[in-house]
Amino acid sequence: MINLLRKQALSLSLGASCLLASMTAFNAQADVSVSGNVGVVSKYVLRGMQELGGLGPESNSPAMQGGFDLSAGGFYAGYWGSNLSYSDGGADNGFENDLYAGYGLDVGGVSLSAGLIQYFYVDITNFDGLEFDASASYGPAKVRMQYLAKNVIWGNKGDIYFTASYGTEIIKGFNLDLVAGFYTYNDDDASNPFMPDSATAITSGFRHLNVSLSHAIGKTGATMSLTGIYGGQTRDDETQGSTVVMGLNYGFDI
Repeated sequence: MINLLRKQALSLSLGASCLLASMTAFNAQADVSVSGNVGVVSKYVLRGMQELGGLGPESNSPAMQGGFDLSAGGFYAGYWGSNLSYSDGGADNGFENDLYAGYGLDVGGVSLSAGLIQYFYVDITNFDGLEFDASASYGPAKVRMQYLAKNVIWGNKGDIYFTASYGTEIIKGFNLDLVAGFYTYNDDDASNPFMPDSATAITSGFRHLNVSLSHAIGKTGATMSLTGIYGGQTRDDETQGSTVVMGLNYGFDI
């Protein structure tokens, strides 16, 4: 287990090294904000998905996760990565790398942003995807949509993932965060060479509800969290199970 975690940490470090170098160079020339985060979750559940073609969650065992974020004016860019519990060979050595960039601005107290997210997977074929990402937030409330721009194993081009979230402090440093996910599915499975014919049984549906409780660990910069996930329906109209995920995250400025 220790060797596996070391390998996952090395993969995360290598995946972020180029972005971090660019951030450092850019930071020397402009007034920018650069931050990082690293953590571990008891398992990695993506968009309420408890079953992924019989594979289970993205990681059904502890997953190391982390990344970096850069902002300069209204522009932002970042990297995020996580180990996975599956790969082409069936071993627990897959890895997800997310690169994203975009622009945000405030209009009358509403924060708007738009950008792109590119997903790269290690040792997993036909998973790499591209999404257009747009959001609007007002105070602690936020709505977001992510449009899938290419066919992949996990979705058809034109799928849209919507979320509505709200976060607030409830008592003595305990924060409550709510995230509800909803999907509209493009049912043209025949146009996707990676999607089984007639795999899309529904064209839209509730996907998940996440309820998270978190608290900072003193002045360490680390935060503990506990998230309850209530599962909804996937495109094949299969009801996903519910689960609980524990997490530990450390954020830092660069």
